[in-house]
Amino acid sequence: MTDHTDQVRHRRRPRTRVAAATAALALVAPLAACGSDDTGGTPTINLYYGPEQNLQQVVDDCNAEAQGRYRIVYRTLPREADDQRVQMVRRLAAEDTGMDVLGLDVTWTQEFASANWIREWTGQDRTDVEQGTLAGPLETATYEDKLYAAPKNTNVQLLWYRKDLVDQPPTTFDEMISQAQELKGQGQPYQVLTMGAQYEGLVVLYNTLVASAGGNILSADGKRAEMDEGAVRALEQLQRFATSGVTSPSFSNATEDPVRLEFQAGDGAFQLNWPFVYPALQEANPQLAEQVGWARFPGVDPQTPSKVTVGGYNLAVSSHSRHPEESFEAAKCLRNERNQKFSAVNDGVPPTIEAVYDDPEMNEAYPMKETILEELRDAATRPLTPAYQNISTVMSAYLSPPAAIRPEQTAGELRTAIGDALESKGVLP
Repeated sequence: MTDHTDQVRHRRRPRTRVAAATAALALVAPLAACGSDDTGGTPTINLYYGPEQNLQQVVDDCNAEAQGRYRIVYRTLPREADDQRVQMVRRLAAEDTGMDVLGLDVTWTQEFASANWIREWTGQDRTDVEQGTLAGPLETATYEDKLYAAPKNTNVQLLWYRKDLVDQPPTTFDEMISQAQELKGQGQPYQVLTMGAQYEGLVVLYNTLVASAGGNILSADGKRAEMDEGAVRALEQLQRFATSGVTSPSFSNATEDPVRLEFQAGDGAFQLNWPFVYPALQEANPQLAEQVGWARFPGVDPQTPSKVTVGGYNLAVSSHSRHPEESFEAAKCLRNERNQKFSAVNDGVPPTIEAVYDDPEMNEAYPMKETILEELRDAATRPLTPAYQNISTVMSAYLSPPAAIRPEQTAGELRTAIGDALESKGVLP
């Protein structure tokens, strides 16, 4: 059994690694700037975005629609989000004019806006983006009440459950734990499979529990560590879940795709994961897929529906672009209703424009669309602050492993660590 001293020592080790990683990034020399096409001909709009299988088709369609006013070139960023961010941060800090439209994870918009790396959306451009866009995704694109990006796609996790094992899907974590324990006693598949490794996935799980408990990690203005009663209740819930005997043995090391594979193999009765698991299950195990249903992510209180953390990507225009007017126009085209539907159906990325969900073509690709919409209409965002990357890193360290959480003590440690992270104003070069 680990004593109190060892427990505190275990939780403080990651802070040293966090500080070292921050210092190492700060010492990296910025990349040489690469100028964009400025020869007086057709402006080249360089789109820097992560790998998306059919995004080139969207780019081609927008280029045809532009009729020669500009030409978008899709520059593929690395697959891993951290690598994407590092490349953009280094080049923007070097005032690289070769970047025009940027694909930003929803957690980066505030950081990039506070560093003056991206332009504010104003006037008709802002009106065009806000029209019909769901509130949760739109909130991720704002900073200090100004719009700095256009939400391209969003995401929320759902509860996936075995209809042959569970009559009614649970609405709370405690109910889900109870159902899983009952299945375990019957010798049935029972595990609740979800992400518990020391990374962003664990932070997302905790953030959803905090919001569902009516809590706050930061103050309303995003400038102070709050860690209120709801945040403590979320720690209690996470620790109770981790020690209930219904998680996978790999829970504290689990990430999205291994969780999907475990469920596909028939090892679980429940899975908490993103919608990408649906088409993968249809292809990998169609017999099991017939027995799998979906429901709203379980909450904390029986009387209060869960508030689920949104993911996704936003499109921003670089402050150093030589063609800002064309870049705003290009970004609007890339995320318009037609192209959001295309990307949703072909690349599995849920739309941010609510009307797209009404399109008949969405019925087959997204049979769970009503549940997704239900969550998106009352969604939770991750803490909106320029320092989010620091906060996420320290939170994942103190939350891992979830079974070792001591709610009041961990809340106090997180309050201090998050306060320190806020002071650094984000990991900037």
